[in-house]
Amino acid sequence: MKIRILGYNGSIGSGRHTTSFLIGDDILIDAGTGVCKMSIEEMLRVRHIFLTHSHLDHITGIPLMIDSVFGQTGTPVTVHARAETLAALREHIFNWTIWPDFSVLPDAEHPVLCFETLAPGESRTLGKRTLHSIPVNHVVPAVGYRIENDTGAFAFSGDTTTNDSFWDGLNRFGRLDLLIVEAAFADKDIEIARKSGHYCPRLLAADLPKLRHHPRVCLTHPKPGAEENILRECRAQIAGFTVEDLEGNEVFQI
Repeated sequence: MKIRILGYNGSIGSGRHTTSFLIGDDILIDAGTGVCKMSIEEMLRVRHIFLTHSHLDHITGIPLMIDSVFGQTGTPVTVHARAETLAALREHIFNWTIWPDFSVLPDAEHPVLCFETLAPGESRTLGKRTLHSIPVNHVVPAVGYRIENDTGAFAFSGDTTTNDSFWDGLNRFGRLDLLIVEAAFADKDIEIARKSGHYCPRLLAADLPKLRHHPRVCLTHPKPGAEENILRECRAQIAGFTVEDLEGNEVFQI
């Protein structure tokens, strides 16, 4: 299974792109500004988008990507997410005020975009890959994902803070090779992290021992300017795991 990191930052700036991971060539996990790294040809191969939640940094690439491929695809792109996330997209994005409703364009019988509810705890199998939706703790309804095929498994926390559900969900399975987990703030901003539903190194270090697996751990979603402090503080406080940062454009093969 091939995983390409299109975007992983907690906000934008020179060289920074928000969350989007490409699985194979046809699945996106979240669709932040990292989607802009794809060519039109690569966008045309994407058939499924799995969203962790409705915040702008995780969805902002969808409207523009769908506009870019409009009229060039034979089947719609399917967005999979919690019911609350899909409702937010319909009400606040694809509402004809912010953006056209591509779920009825060019017409309702042949749309370029469709929505499918994937509730926490449910799974979706696409070819040899199975994606498991796992509830997490954020300020809006949110999930993380575990993705497996016959060669390995990896998980992505999405945006979350202190919780048991994500770790319990991963522990139900027998394998985990790679974990991409958020750490948005340095410890000096621990109260902001708590209020906004994010991890900082201290909070992540307290939760990670709940995981019975010992995968490679990569940090995502750092706020601009805090990246070095977050990595340093995580490495100082997290024992038993190899903790790495992301740089963008990495390709993992598991």
